[in-house]
Amino acid sequence: MRFIAFTGFILLLITGLQIRAQNDPLLIDPIIVRLKGRIINAADSSGVPYANIINNRTHSGTITNADGYFSMEILNIDSLEVTSVGFEKKIISIPVTYNEQEVLTFIVNPINYLVGEVEVTGDKPKAAQDLGTGMPTDIPAELRGDAFNEKPPVLAAIFNPISYWQYYLSRREKEKREVREAMMIEKHWEMHSENYNKEVVMKLTGLSEPQADTFMVWFNAQNVLPYTATEYEVRTAIIEYFEIYKKQNR
Repeated sequence: MRFIAFTGFILLLITGLQIRAQNDPLLIDPIIVRLKGRIINAADSSGVPYANIINNRTHSGTITNADGYFSMEILNIDSLEVTSVGFEKKIISIPVTYNEQEVLTFIVNPINYLVGEVEVTGDKPKAAQDLGTGMPTDIPAELRGDAFNEKPPVLAAIFNPISYWQYYLSRREKEKREVREAMMIEKHWEMHSENYNKEVVMKLTGLSEPQADTFMVWFNAQNVLPYTATEYEVRTAIIEYFEIYKKQNR
């Protein structure tokens, strides 16, 4: 009778240790797996496009496609951080028994913004009579051209020849266009720097600050990233060319 009770205790102890080993990351043998997953919206079960997936251990990551699918190599003990505009941040991990043939589904919750009641008061503006409406412009008055702000069409040489030739021959008009172009390029680069900077590179590649400087010098020399690139295009290009960079510097 005591033998049976002792045997039962041993079996319960072994079972408990197995369960603990499955749930405790410290008792799991780290192995590399190819995770295939999909991020979906908890509100309507649709895929979340272009969500950022960052490995908390390596600080490298990837981005979901238009349908919310992604794949990446990680250790089976890694945790991933999922972020996307309009959704709550989520930390995910994979089960110990994950089969690389499976596509795991991870659910993220949308952020609901509470907007207070807005009261609109005032009189409806009256439209001006017998006046046409022009196109607004953000060009400062002192930089606006006396002839054309944009390259005039060929027909302008017939119907407005003085202004047409002034656009091409006037030194003052050329200087104004050069200043406007320089201002526009500077404005675009200011917007571009919000998406492409050292912090973004370090987060996506896991490089240290000096390593990120070296990579950015190499990356800029490839001339593949226009200053009008979107955040998604910037992140995709960094991840793609970082793989090329690593192969060239082995």
